[in-house]
Amino acid sequence: MEFCIMDIKKNFGKKLKQLRLEKGYSQEKLANLAELDRTYIPSIEKGDRNVSITVIEKLAMALNIKISKFFE
Repeated sequence: MEFCIMDIKKNFGKKLKQLRLEKGYSQEKLANLAELDRTYIPSIEKGDRNVSITVIEKLAMALNIKISKFFE
């Protein structure tokens, strides 16, 4: 079970990075737009964080996308 949890965190992080780069945002810019600490974005992108739905919503709003885009 632990393996699956690690996979989803890493996959979410990769997708976040992809979407962030598509917008041309730095990690710091995304953190500012999402009102998150600037050190939080790199740890999400590496798959180190178990991100809450609240943070996912903040990231989606900052990227101006639907939440579902993270899971395509």
